[in-house]
Amino acid sequence: MTAIDFDFTVLERFLRYVTIDTQSDPASGTCPSTEKQKNLGALLAQELRELGLADAHLDDHGYVYATIPTTTAKPNVPVVCFCAHMDTSPDCSGAGVKPQVWKDYQGGDIVLPGDSSQVIRRADHPALADQIGHDIVTSDGTTLLGADNKAGVAEIMDAARFLLAHPEIQHGTLKILFTPDEEIGRGVDKVDLNKLGADFAYTMDGESAGHIEDETFSADSAVITIEGVSAHPGFAKGKIEHAIKIAAAIIERLPKTGCSPETTEGREGFLHPVGISGTLEKATVGFIVRDFTEAGLQDKETLLQSIVEEVMLEYPRSRARIEIQPQYRNMKQVLDRHPELVENAREAIRRAGLTPVTAAIRGGTDGARLSFMGLPCPNVFAGEHAFHSRLEWVSRQDMEAAVRTIVHLAMIFEQQA
Repeated sequence: MTAIDFDFTVLERFLRYVTIDTQSDPASGTCPSTEKQKNLGALLAQELRELGLADAHLDDHGYVYATIPTTTAKPNVPVVCFCAHMDTSPDCSGAGVKPQVWKDYQGGDIVLPGDSSQVIRRADHPALADQIGHDIVTSDGTTLLGADNKAGVAEIMDAARFLLAHPEIQHGTLKILFTPDEEIGRGVDKVDLNKLGADFAYTMDGESAGHIEDETFSADSAVITIEGVSAHPGFAKGKIEHAIKIAAAIIERLPKTGCSPETTEGREGFLHPVGISGTLEKATVGFIVRDFTEAGLQDKETLLQSIVEEVMLEYPRSRARIEIQPQYRNMKQVLDRHPELVENAREAIRRAGLTPVTAAIRGGTDGARLSFMGLPCPNVFAGEHAFHSRLEWVSRQDMEAAVRTIVHLAMIFEQQA
């Protein structure tokens, strides 16, 4: 295979995109959940049109679509989509991001200049050991960085620029999709797959360079609604059954080890309270439930039900109900029927100069839901680390490796046709 002489604009793009606040809002009922996500979407659509993609556009729901035309005469090359999400996590501010570039990293801790209490410690971030000589990008410590997932956005944009500048590279029709609201679980709620017109897809939303992920958690949400018994506190003896205290008792009875994010790893699932609110008379507790198997998911929901029932025995005049809502399922159920998708990604990673590592995600991606909507979609590394925090970081060289991977993936599908 002839070596490709790559040039890159991915860092410049990334530094531009992260300064645009795109934080999503789980309390909003609109799509996108925040109008400001469209600011980045409009910029991306404009840049794609300037690259020559006439169909690039931002729709009313905040999605960006574009098509890179085929450069091959082969008629049966699959249409492949590359996807990334534009929003950043509600867990940490994404407003006023001031990216910092630490050139030629030589090891040690990185003290962020905007808040010296924010330190990316080598001991806490073992992946830094692989970054010697790299240019590391961080925030200034007062906000998150936005590498999740603007690194993926910048990589897809730079790969599009490179392919359009080199029509001699043979590939089939490629689709670009940028989504809103992934961080709040709604990233593909309004996607138009007929308009997209892809056969397969890859999200560029993974962590360490070289990783390809074909498995996610299966995920549900659970909301417990508690109706207590109210009375005037001055005359409450034997009368009040306090809804907030009932909620606290339920949380207190959760397993202390082996069923929470802070005590699990690998393929272990968890039952995780994410919010509690209420008054004396009524309270709600929100949970996320995660496991790699359907049976494990059911076991945790049964456990939660049993805890609620046991607690409510102590409050005979109060009521509690649990509502379970499916969120997404382990995409491996779909991807195992398309093993070529992972193998092609592994080969592209090798051609990009890295060692491929196939892994499972302790989380979810847009690809998990897309896979079950009929668009099989593994997750490829974007180089992002320490998601959802002020310690988030990414390296320029890892982003460039992701650009090479996208280009090689496009070529591999054409070569196999």
